[in-house]
Amino acid sequence: MSAFKRDKKEEEDGGGLPFQNIEKSAVLQEARIFNEASVNPRKSTAVLTKLLYMLNQGERLSPKEATDVFFAMTKLFQSRDLVLRRLVYMGIKELSTMAEDVIIVTSSLTKDMTGKEDMYRAGAIRALCSITEAGMLPSIERYMKQAIVDRSPAVSSAALISAMHMTWFAAEGVKRWVNEAQEAVLSDNIMVQYHALGLLYRIRRADRLAVSKLVARLTRLSLKSPYAVCMLIRIAAQLIEEEGADSGSPHFQYIEACFRHKSEMVVYEAARAVVNLERTTSRELAQAVSVLQLFCGAPKATLRFAAVRTLNQVAIAHPAAVTACNLDLENLITDSNRSIATLAITTLLKTGAESSVDRLMKQIATFVSEISDEFKVVVVQAIRALALKFPRKHSSLMNFLSAMLRDEGGLEYKASIADTIITIIEDNPEAKETGLAHLCEFIEDCEHTSLAVRILNLLGKEGPRTKQPSRYIRFIYNRVLLECPSIRAAAVSAMAQFGASCPDLLPNIQVLLARCQMDSDDEVRDRATYYSHILARQDTSLYNRYILDTLQVSIAGLERALREYLDGEGARPFDMLAVPVAPPPQAAELDAKPRAALAKPPPTREDNFAERLSALPELQALGPLFSSSEPVELTESETEYVVRCVKHSYARHLVLQFDCLNTLNDQLLEDVRVQVEPGEGYSVAAVLPCPSLPYNESGSAYVVLQFPEDLPSSVATFGALLKFVVKDCDPATGLPDVEEGYNDEYMLEDLEVTLGDQIRKLGKANWGAAWEEAEGLFSEMEDTYALTSMTSLEEAVTNIVKFLGLLPAERSDKVPKGKTTHTLLLAGVFRGGVDVLVRAKLALADGVTMQLTVRSQDEGVAELITSAVG
Repeated sequence: MSAFKRDKKEEEDGGGLPFQNIEKSAVLQEARIFNEASVNPRKSTAVLTKLLYMLNQGERLSPKEATDVFFAMTKLFQSRDLVLRRLVYMGIKELSTMAEDVIIVTSSLTKDMTGKEDMYRAGAIRALCSITEAGMLPSIERYMKQAIVDRSPAVSSAALISAMHMTWFAAEGVKRWVNEAQEAVLSDNIMVQYHALGLLYRIRRADRLAVSKLVARLTRLSLKSPYAVCMLIRIAAQLIEEEGADSGSPHFQYIEACFRHKSEMVVYEAARAVVNLERTTSRELAQAVSVLQLFCGAPKATLRFAAVRTLNQVAIAHPAAVTACNLDLENLITDSNRSIATLAITTLLKTGAESSVDRLMKQIATFVSEISDEFKVVVVQAIRALALKFPRKHSSLMNFLSAMLRDEGGLEYKASIADTIITIIEDNPEAKETGLAHLCEFIEDCEHTSLAVRILNLLGKEGPRTKQPSRYIRFIYNRVLLECPSIRAAAVSAMAQFGASCPDLLPNIQVLLARCQMDSDDEVRDRATYYSHILARQDTSLYNRYILDTLQVSIAGLERALREYLDGEGARPFDMLAVPVAPPPQAAELDAKPRAALAKPPPTREDNFAERLSALPELQALGPLFSSSEPVELTESETEYVVRCVKHSYARHLVLQFDCLNTLNDQLLEDVRVQVEPGEGYSVAAVLPCPSLPYNESGSAYVVLQFPEDLPSSVATFGALLKFVVKDCDPATGLPDVEEGYNDEYMLEDLEVTLGDQIRKLGKANWGAAWEEAEGLFSEMEDTYALTSMTSLEEAVTNIVKFLGLLPAERSDKVPKGKTTHTLLLAGVFRGGVDVLVRAKLALADGVTMQLTVRSQDEGVAELITSAVG
């Protein structure tokens, strides 16, 4: 061990990374030492260490280089040096995916695996399994079974872990080792027991009944390994979620019994599992929280950190349950571990009273600069929740966030602050002026392009609606003078929005845009010229269409649609309705990853559906996909056949996509199709069956319907019947016992086609201008309704938005507290490209009274909406 010791002076002089400047060519040159007639263990160990370091740093070798080094390295098996031999095993594992003909070392590894030297055997097993293919498994099966039950814990664990890795490509072969794995579960060694349980679960995870039996059997035993007990708790919790069980379930009773386990690790895992269950009752939650409360006063920092982090997460959904821990959390504010103190304060912010906010914010300010960006983001998310909970505290919270913006930090941290300020602005109109002022100050020194562009877009959207719009022009134009082309282009777009919304600022905006037309970048010049010409027309309809109403399309979908258009004949103009709409971001998504931190938006579900449906030849003649609904369950989740339906609307057709799952392991379904009983006016155009549906695999069947000419008839209810051919099969192999099956059918729930299924959500940035522009040009219908079943304006707004399928405009879906009247503004597009605008005036008395006004380009659509509500 003395060779590994360094005195303090040597550490200061030598630095930390001895191989940081090595080069691949030099290491490959040194690796020629492996080919020498006599092996030099000391030199070979040094060279092999360099090679492994280089590979672990991400360096890639070509197949020829890797093969040459691999075969040279195999000659090191001549040496009996323990350190060198274990490095050779590691080298085989690293090069197995790069080199060719690696199976040549199988015999050497098998010899080491079955030898008497325990220090060789574990490493040999891991290396052998890394080069083993599915076809080679029978040749080593006998050795692996022996190794799993070996008396040496290191050998047994190595075999179990290797078997877990092999389940990804040879699951059927590994299943034959179940008996040995079950014997290993009874081992006295805690790691062997843990790894054996992991292998058993990996083998049986596709069969819920087998997993349930495994848990039931092991919960009756007294497992010695706390790691195995923790894994068993996680499996039991997963079964509870899948089965929808309650506190009477034996799995839940086992988790509760683990609260009294002697291992702190197990007690924490049990409490964490209970608080994360979706159907936890207040009594069960209180019991788990009391366990975490005890850990808050534990002497070990790891226990305090685990407890307070879990309580922090619980406080998001159940703040009242965590209130009992406030005193313990107060004591943790002064904890020497800053991560614990941060989580304690942020938890108190979520559960505390409004009077304690200022005191807690002052305490955070004393050490917020000392914690990492990860925990700063936690603080920011707590402040966001606090601002939504106590709107009157927006001023102090904004000031604190502004100070955090001026601190050093990465993109994700700064983006979370900006998103929080934007959320406060959108939720609390009184905070708009203050929030925009802070953001204007921030972009003066913002280092992140994506964040600056996002803030400029916000200024263009919200700035014209403030009391003094002109005060923001200077901040925006400064970006044109000082920043990179992408920020300058965003600044030009923001200025154009001011010109379109503020007539008194239009002459000044035109002067600034004229200067931008001399910019060095093409995009900036083109935008400035484009907006300048539109603003010169002084036409409100042009302003709304080309400046204020931005494209709300999926970028990936737009790219695909343009590519298809260019590949086609191009005889007709490009139709924007062929592009899927990008869904509005949800608050949960913003918490998980700030929008500004996303380099490229992922494809939306509309993109995926459009690509999938366009690949079916029978559907290509229907035209572009207009909208897709959320899945509708047509069976219970516990039935033998699980079916759900997604409704895809086209201009004149409705495609019903039935996603089917066969849960019977002794049946193979073929020619799976759905027979629907269409409503009045509908006609079936095509039926596309699913050819085959094996056990535990999903497949899709389609029914194509033509919409009725009479629009009110398009809202209808269909009967549905699942039909298929059944073939009995062997549960182990999945192969049918007979060539011919028998016809069978299964009744499904009725399927409703609603108004919302035929509407695409498209917002209006300036809804008021669009409403005035539609007057006289659109058909208008108005009616009054009594919503007697609804007891609040919030409930009425939620149900109206959900029923109509339109997108709320100008944040009108948020009802101010204490109000008895409210106006809901909605916008969207009906299939075929028909614009729809809806204004719903709501008044609360005994129930909710609604005056609904609909303006649409098509009189039939306006009539359909008013009649559907009635």
